[in-house]
Formats: sequence, structure tokens, C-alpha cells
Amino acid sequence: MKFKYWNGFCLCGEEPLFPPDAQVMEGPQAPLVFLVRRDPMTARGWFAIRALEELYEPEGLCQLAPSTALVPVDVPEGLAAFVAEHGATVLNVAFQRALSWLLAQKIPKTSGFKITLVGLGDVGGTVLTGLKLLGREVREVSIFDPNQAQCARYEMELNQVLPLSPDASMPKITICAQENLFDCDLLAFTASRGVPGLDSGVSDVRMAQLEANQALIAPYAAQARETGFTGIFCQISDPVDLLARTAFLRSNQALDGTYDFDGLLPEQVQGFGLGVMAARAAYFAEKEGVDFTQGRVYGPHGQGLVVANHRGDEYDEALSLRLTELTRGANLRVRDLGFKPYIAPGLSSAAISLLQLLRGEDHFGAIPLDGVYFGCRSRFTPRGLAVSREELNPALLDRLARTHQSLKGLAGL
Repeated sequence: MKFKYWNGFCLCGEEPLFPPDAQVMEGPQAPLVFLVRRDPMTARGWFAIRALEELYEPEGLCQLAPSTALVPVDVPEGLAAFVAEHGATVLNVAFQRALSWLLAQKIPKTSGFKITLVGLGDVGGTVLTGLKLLGREVREVSIFDPNQAQCARYEMELNQVLPLSPDASMPKITICAQENLFDCDLLAFTASRGVPGLDSGVSDVRMAQLEANQALIAPYAAQARETGFTGIFCQISDPVDLLARTAFLRSNQALDGTYDFDGLLPEQVQGFGLGVMAARAAYFAEKEGVDFTQGRVYGPHGQGLVVANHRGDEYDEALSLRLTELTRGANLRVRDLGFKPYIAPGLSSAAISLLQLLRGEDHFGAIPLDGVYFGCRSRFTPRGLAVSREELNPALLDRLARTHQSLKGLAGL
């Protein structure tokens, strides 16, 4: 395996991608990028590894636990130690914009972010208020909604909010033209159609919105492709996980409907719904007198949600199933009181989780795992998207596998 230096990166892998004058190197240098070519319909596009074994593992839930993959015997001497010390990036060149995306991430920002927020309904308004109060690293939130009066109202009112102290930083709220939606670092999509009313009797409120919201999000995903968007498309509308997959696929469709994978990388799309489930699980655990310090939540934030009282040896199946049921039905309990449950989701799943993403912190989000968007904890790093890997109880892994398989079925995989 040869290593070549090109444009500030040490690349190894597919020779035809290297320019003729690329410099041959004796060994790896940081930052190290492994180029791979894997099925873009189900494989990841840009991710970080901390052990060489992670380069060779299959796509799927194995990314949630320490890798057990085998490293080929012909790997150059010292490469495993180099990756363990410096980390590395894996880039899937089956995506046409993979290299341009990589170069766009060379100097990650830590402040001065611009966010575009699409949709100013109940959820969107809550998200915007949270970003205004908490977004110290955000310089601007640009808002878009077909209801222009709603935009004018939020621009006026939130720019009249006092900072907590004279030197406190708060983002400016501006109104965005539709053609400029993707002139930002992060687009947060909260627009939704067909939310069931309080008297509808619908038991799965999230899935009831799927068809209408797929049609709603499609043109925005197409616009992300057309503009060459290099930021993060944050999908917040319900059902989060399936709509994240819709946004990814639509952005990679040519005009004739064929998939050319000249759009967003899988990691450029994240679904945000799991944060509120983590908060609800902790709330109900406290009510039940359960220690939830090692508790975890995974998967979709509706049917198929997995709540675990503990990730390891103290995992209790019966207790975890009870916490799961309480957590999954929490939105219905709010609706029983006569209210739509959007305050906690708008803050925990969206505003707080989005800011954690921008800060490079672990956050709850649905990320691509073997073709479907699966909720877990991850973070963005200069090396790529890094999943939070932990030793997991085998019984918990079985539950996760069932949920993952169910999501694959819903996604037609």
C-alpha cells in the first residue's frame, strides 16, 4: 500500500485519484485519509476512526461498540500504531463530492456560525428562541417561512431580547430569501404538514406525518444539491429518521430520477429527535427511583425506541422496557392534557443538540448506519463523524438489532 501527499493530506488507497505529480511517501503523515469505494446507497461517506480495525468493519450497529474486526496481514508495519496515536479519516469516494467536502472541513470553525431555520410553527419558534438565548457561538440565525408575517414577528421580537450581561453574545435574527437558504453552516428544517389534531385519536403522531413531510422536504434537499451545500442539513420534522433518509436520497438524485450520488454525503444529514427521549427517560427514571447515570437511549424517537436503564452488566430488560414505554408515550400524555408537545422537543432534540453539534460535543442525533438513520450519540471532529462507542450488554444489542432491522424494512432496504 502506497502513501502519497496531495493538497495538505496524506492519502492512501485508490491510485487513479492522485495527480501525476503527487509525492510518494515512505510512511503515513497526519492528517491521514483512507480512500475507499463502497456502496453509496448503504455505506458511510466521511467518518473518523481511532483504531485501524474500524477501517475494516462492516456497516451497521457494530459502530456503536469497540471494533472486533480483523486487520489484514499485509498492512504496512506501524500503521496501526500511527492511527491509534493520531486518528484518521475514512472518505468514501463513491460520492462525487467527497473530496470537496473533505477540503471544506480542513479548518473547523469554533464560532461565528450562521444557521438557517426553515419553519416557524410551534417547534420552529421554540427552536429559534432556544438558539437566541443559548447560541453564544452563533452570529446569525436566518429564518424562512411561507408566512412572512410570522418571519417579521420573530425578527422584531427576538432582536428586542436583552442579553444576560452587557458582554454576552447573542445571535442576530434575520429574514432569509428562499434562494439563499443554503448560504449557511447549518440548516435546521422544522417545517411540517398534517400534524394530527388533539382530537384526531392518532396513536402514532410521528408516522402519520410521513407522506406529507416527504413531499415537503424533497425540494429543499434538491436545492441543497443544486447549491453545492457543504454544511449540515439538520432534519427535525417527524418522523425524523425516515425523513433524514429522504433528504439524503433526494439530494443524490439527478433530474431523471436516477441516483448519481452527486449530492449530500450521508453525514451531512442528521436527524434530531432523540434528545428529548433522553431527557424524558431521565425524567421518568427519577420518578421511578432508578439510577440513570449509565442509562442510554437509541433508535427512532417513536415506535422502536430503545431505552436502557444501564448500558453494561446492570442492564435490566424488564425495567428498560418499562422506561421505554413511559418515554415513548410521554408526548401522548401532554396531548391528553390538551396541549401539543413541542416545548421539550424543540429545546432538547433541536436547539440544545444543534449547539452541541456545533461545539464538537457528543449529542443525540440520527446518523447513517448501514443505510438507515439510527439515533445514538456522536460528534463531529476534524477527522470526521465519530460515534460514541461503548461496551454494550448482549441483551441490549439484541434489542438494538431488532429496531435497526425494522428501520431497514421501513426504508426498503
